[in-house]
Amino acid sequence: MGQNGERWRAPYATDPSATRGRLIPEPFSPTRSDFQRDRDRIIHSTAFRRLKHKTQVFVHHEGDHYRTRLTHTLEVSQIARALARALGLDEDLAEALALSHDLGHTCFGHTGEDALDACMAPYGGFDHNAQALRIVTRLERRYAGFDGLNLTWETLEGLVKHNGPLLDASGAPVRRYAATGIPAAVTEYNAINDLELSCFAGPEAQAAALADDIAYDAHDLDDGLRAGLFDLADLATVPFLKGLLDEIDRLHPGLEASRKIHELARRVITRFVEDVIRESEARLAALTPSNVADIRGADAPVIAFSAGMAEADASIKRFLYARMYRHPGVMAVRAKANAIVADLFGAFREDPTRMPPEWSEGLADASEARLARRVADYIAGMTDTYAVLEHGRLFAETPNLHWSPPSRGLPLTEP
Repeated sequence: MGQNGERWRAPYATDPSATRGRLIPEPFSPTRSDFQRDRDRIIHSTAFRRLKHKTQVFVHHEGDHYRTRLTHTLEVSQIARALARALGLDEDLAEALALSHDLGHTCFGHTGEDALDACMAPYGGFDHNAQALRIVTRLERRYAGFDGLNLTWETLEGLVKHNGPLLDASGAPVRRYAATGIPAAVTEYNAINDLELSCFAGPEAQAAALADDIAYDAHDLDDGLRAGLFDLADLATVPFLKGLLDEIDRLHPGLEASRKIHELARRVITRFVEDVIRESEARLAALTPSNVADIRGADAPVIAFSAGMAEADASIKRFLYARMYRHPGVMAVRAKANAIVADLFGAFREDPTRMPPEWSEGLADASEARLARRVADYIAGMTDTYAVLEHGRLFAETPNLHWSPPSRGLPLTEP
């Protein structure tokens, strides 16, 4: 801790007192930094509250102890703050980015995103990162002086670029956008507030992105085990996980399965966090950045997994993809959820007045693209529960999303 209780901040951290500011200038707060205000605005947003009833993997009624978008977001926030504290970064900015990173996700998780993307294919597609930007820059309507949340440049930059630059040095889209191009929501906003799309984001955004990966690995293993989609013995095919399980058996022989699952998840998080800290310290020592601009201008991420832990992360994701995300039961529910989203899109596009007045107003002479985007915005904001209710209101039959995971006798509730 520094003087006046302020935590140590490294010279390469993003300094809230040197923020590039907000698109619409506002007076400074006498009690909070600009990044603390960003975090608080995100927490109080409507989109953040909706995360409580949005799917992570299992739909909302399958068990109270499975993750939702909200519980996932809180776990990411905890890990992001831990990384930021250890590396001398701005914890409030890291937390704001963690709390906002999933605001653009639709109902029914990635199934909803895929369904909306297919519906919006003729109109630029749908991308949850771009949707998060739309939410915080225009769709939230809470303030008298502006639409959106009027967040700082640094928070918006991190929200858009936490997974890396969107453009290469020549201005060509890279990675996931190489084939489709940059989403219109990003290019339109970037035209009025340059987010420097060809540079890396600041270190807090890089930390939040890794925190997302770490949380996914740990809690999807936890949820998948408790749902009975795979057994602890099945994890022996992943060398990293086998090593952790062997350690647990050595230290706690005969431990009951439910406690062993907790011990495994805890160790997964710890190993990844400690690896990020070690690897990032080594990269920082090699780069010797004197300010945050040096981080943004680097040729590679500075906050990162080591090569060995990057492979461990990839191996866990390969296992989960095959055994959890593509499990027949999960896929059956995904197909039904896809049908719900496609039906809703078609119904609202055919007759916009089926949406609430605040969503349908001003569409009488709208182009097809504008109408479709409004419909996508409306559906993307829905919770799982509300999407099912809306489908029931508009259609004679609604697919039954209820599915009971095998569970294999593992307790889904705590004693």
